[in-house]
Amino acid sequence: MIRIRPALPILVLLPSLAVIPVLFEIGSSLHNGGIKILIKFFSAAFQPSLDSVVIQSSLRGLQITIATALISWAISILLGVSLGIVSSRIVWETFKSPNWISTLIRRFLAIPRSIHELVWGLLLLQVFGLSPWIAIVAISIPHSAMLARVLSDQLDALDQRALIAFKHGGVNPFSALITALLPQIIPILASCCGYRLECALRSATLLGVFGMGGIGVELQLTLQSLEFNEMWTALWMLGIVMIAIERAISFWRIRLLSSIQAQKQILIFLGAMFFVVVIGLIWLQQLDLDLLAVIQFHSIKFPSFIAIKDSILMLPLIELISKTLLITLLASGIAIGLPPLGMLFWQTRNSIELQSYIWSILRLIPPPLTALLLLLCTNPSVSVAALALGIHNIGVMGRFLKEGISNQDNNLFDAMIASGSSQQLAWLYGNLSVQSKSYLAYAAYRTDVLLRETAVVGVVGGVGLGWQLQESLSSFDWGQVTTITIVYSTLTLIGESFSDKLSEYLQRSKPNRLLRVVA
Repeated sequence: MIRIRPALPILVLLPSLAVIPVLFEIGSSLHNGGIKILIKFFSAAFQPSLDSVVIQSSLRGLQITIATALISWAISILLGVSLGIVSSRIVWETFKSPNWISTLIRRFLAIPRSIHELVWGLLLLQVFGLSPWIAIVAISIPHSAMLARVLSDQLDALDQRALIAFKHGGVNPFSALITALLPQIIPILASCCGYRLECALRSATLLGVFGMGGIGVELQLTLQSLEFNEMWTALWMLGIVMIAIERAISFWRIRLLSSIQAQKQILIFLGAMFFVVVIGLIWLQQLDLDLLAVIQFHSIKFPSFIAIKDSILMLPLIELISKTLLITLLASGIAIGLPPLGMLFWQTRNSIELQSYIWSILRLIPPPLTALLLLLCTNPSVSVAALALGIHNIGVMGRFLKEGISNQDNNLFDAMIASGSSQQLAWLYGNLSVQSKSYLAYAAYRTDVLLRETAVVGVVGGVGLGWQLQESLSSFDWGQVTTITIVYSTLTLIGESFSDKLSEYLQRSKPNRLLRVVA
C-alpha cells in the first residue's frame, strides 16, 4: 500500500489555514464603528501621548512591572534550577539512588506547571487579598516548575561519556557531575534564563491587566476609555524595556559568560539572582508598595466531595472543554502558520526586518487587551479568543523562526539560487526545510502553552473554561473553582504529554522532500 505524506515544510505552512474560519466568523459580525476604532488604535501608535502626567503614570506602572518581573524571575530561576537538578534522572543515577524519586518529583511538578499564572493569581487574590506578593508568587510557581522540566530534560539529554569515565575512575559523584555536565549545561541554562525573563515581564504585565498592579493597569484603563494615544505611550515604554533586556541578556550570555570558567559562572549566577531579588524588593518599597505589611488571610471553606460532584453535574463541562480545545487549535494554527507564510511571500531583506518589528509589537500587547479591542467591533466568540491568542503568539513563533534561520547554514539556499530557483522556492527547500523539525518541535511545546493561556482570553471573551473560572470565583463557588482547576490541569497535562510525543517523533524522523512516498 502506498501512502503519500506531506513533508515537514508543508506541515509548517498548513496550520495557517486556521485563519480562514476565524476571520470569516469575526468579519461576519464586524460593524463600521468597530473598523473606525481599529483604525484609530493603529494610527495612535504614531502619535503617543507626550503629556507629562501620562508619562509619569506610565513610568511608575512600568517600574512596578519591571521590579515584580525581576523578583519573580530570580526566585523562579533559583527554585527552577534546584528542582530541575533534583528531578534529573542522571543526577540520581550518579549518586546510585533509585530513579523513581526523580520520576515522582517530575510528576509532582507537573501540577503547578499545568496551571497558568493568571489562574494562580486569581486564586491567591481570593485567599490573601490584593498585595504585591500575589503577582510575584503567581508568576514564580508555574515558571519555576516549567524551568525545572526544561533543565531536567536537558541534563538527561547531555553527552554522558565524560561522566561515565569519571565514575569509572572513582571520582566523587558530586565532582563528576560538576566537571562533566556543568560546562555543557551553562549555555543552555543561560539561554533558558534569558527567555524566562522576557516571559516574566509579559506575565507581570498580564497580571496588571487583571488589577494586580503595574503597567498592565494603565493599559487596561486607557483601553477602556479608548485613550489609545496614552495606551501607546505605555506600550512603547514597555517595548523599549523588552528590547533593552533582550540585548542585556545576549551580552551577558555571549560576551561575559563565555570568557569565565563554568564553576565561577555558577557562583556569579547565584550572586546575581540574590542581588536581583534584593534590588527588586527595595525598588518596590521605594514605589510606596509596602511589602512588609502583614498579609491578611481570608479563610475559605474547602469544598466537600459532594460539592465537587454537584459542580460536575451542574457545569456544562463538555461544552466548556470543547470550546477551550477549539480555541487552542485555532490559535495554534494562526501562531504557527502565519510567520513562515509571511517570510515565504515577502523575501526581501527589508521586508523580513519589517516583519521582525511587527512580531516584536505583537509580543508587547497582552492577549486580553487584544480580545477587548476586538470586542469593541465584534461579538464574543471562540474566534475572538483564538485570534487574540494567535496574534500574541505570532510574535513568539516568528522570533523563534527568524533566529533559527539566521543561525543555520544557508549553503543549500545559496546553491538553489545559483541554480536558477526562485527566491520563494529556494527559501522553502533551502531554509525552511532545514528548520522545520526544530520549529515544529517548538510549535508542539507552544501549543501546550496556548492551552494554558486560554484561561487569559476566556476571562475576557466570555468563552471556555477561563470565563467559567472567573464566574465561579466571583460567586465564591469553590466546588466549581476546584472542578475547573482540576479539568484545566488535566487538559494541560494531556497536552504536555502529546507535545512530548510529537517532539520525540520529529527528532527521530528523517529529512523529507516536498512530498515523500512511503510504501
